[in-house]
Amino acid sequence: MLAFIARRLVQSVIVMLVVAFIAFLVFRYVGDPLAALLSQDAKQADYDAARERLGLDQPFYVQFYYFVLNALQGNFGISYRLQQPVSQLILERLPATIELAFASATIALVFGVLLGIYTALRPRAVSTGVIMTASLVGVSLPTFLIGIGLIYVFAVELKWLPSFGRGEVVQIGWWRTGLLTQSGLRSLVLPAITLSLFQLTLIMRLVRAEMLEVLRTDYIRFAKARGLSQRAINFGHALKNTMVPVITITGLQLGSVIAFAIITETVFQWPGVGSLFVNSVAAVDVPVMAAYLVFVALVFVVINLIVDILYFIVDPRLRDGAKTGR
Repeated sequence: MLAFIARRLVQSVIVMLVVAFIAFLVFRYVGDPLAALLSQDAKQADYDAARERLGLDQPFYVQFYYFVLNALQGNFGISYRLQQPVSQLILERLPATIELAFASATIALVFGVLLGIYTALRPRAVSTGVIMTASLVGVSLPTFLIGIGLIYVFAVELKWLPSFGRGEVVQIGWWRTGLLTQSGLRSLVLPAITLSLFQLTLIMRLVRAEMLEVLRTDYIRFAKARGLSQRAINFGHALKNTMVPVITITGLQLGSVIAFAIITETVFQWPGVGSLFVNSVAAVDVPVMAAYLVFVALVFVVINLIVDILYFIVDPRLRDGAKTGR
């Protein structure tokens, strides 16, 4: 298993270096950093001094080396728009994005798996038809439209939940959380549901399709012939063998939730990393854009590594292949 993890770590490092190179190209060649940092009245001597101080007079490969070295230390420079360290801006907004992603991923995973099992075990029930028809909403409608619809119903008409913002937050060390306040929890409901609908529908349909496929296999028929209970067959054999593809899709979707919560954060004015990126694109704030690109890649690389390890644990064929050297 250690060799398996080592190979995946090497692959992850290569991916991050490629992404870092792309982010460096964005950072270095999109816009002029000196024009953003210096005033219009600055003289040529000021430009030359700033260029030397930032290392922009160095060769390309030297600049890339220092970019990677600074990125490993969490240093992505100063935001052109806010004139603050980019790492500080991301750390301030990261808790909001993580809490939103965690809440939406939990909703998607729990209800997606439960509804997938239910619709697979009762394929001809009327309730299954209703669920499958309703699930088309999560696939067909764009996220921003779902968010606007939920705001109109639950915030404007019913006035049950707030329509924007994060609510009251509590400071715990460097982490600012809204999970410990009533207004924070109420503010989380609508964006979490909005962000989870597509993932929930995808997981539900995947679990249903995989479980229906497994229930038609020979070893399930053999288990029935042995007299095993229906509960043992459904959950001890069928569900267990549907988990490998479910783990893959769930892991990738969790990465998507964290990395691409941009639309949901924009619709609900959620103060997360996604909304910071949108504002940075509008202002051509290149350091923040480059840092966000590296952050997104890191999220996917870490989650894919975890998924690969879970693969190794769940699927005995991978362990057998590793033992035989294949």
